[in-house]
Amino acid sequence: MKQPRNDKLPVFEMMLKQVGDEPYVVSSAVPSETPVSSDWHEDHQEGQLAVDVIDAGDRLVVVSTMAGAETDKLEIFLHNDLLTVRGVRLSPIQGGAVFLHQECFWGKFSRTIVLPVDVKGYLARAEYKNGIVTITIPKQEQRGSIPILVVEE
Repeated sequence: MKQPRNDKLPVFEMMLKQVGDEPYVVSSAVPSETPVSSDWHEDHQEGQLAVDVIDAGDRLVVVSTMAGAETDKLEIFLHNDLLTVRGVRLSPIQGGAVFLHQECFWGKFSRTIVLPVDVKGYLARAEYKNGIVTITIPKQEQRGSIPILVVEE
């Protein structure tokens, strides 16, 4: 026996309502007809960088290790308070090698972080040396709070 849909039920109650005569069916969603490839995760696998964000007084310093990254494929973007670093690390072992133990990530990597303060993005600079990227971004001067006049209508 199918229960009538009641639009006034809270969402979670609707989700947990029994559907039909099946006691364990809690959703009436129809499965997608689109086939899912079994290797979907392999094509889009991307590593995530570990970063340190340092408050150095008048500037922020962001440091990340990325040994083996190719500098011509390294991209660093700053948009408002979002810093994005991405690039590629190519494995020195090519071909059909069989890894017996693997901890190093090879391939595309990226990381986007929200900076904790306003910065002067146009003055940012990045340096890549010995597998470490150091991004220096001057802080925006913090102005005092601006009072806003409240007008009664």
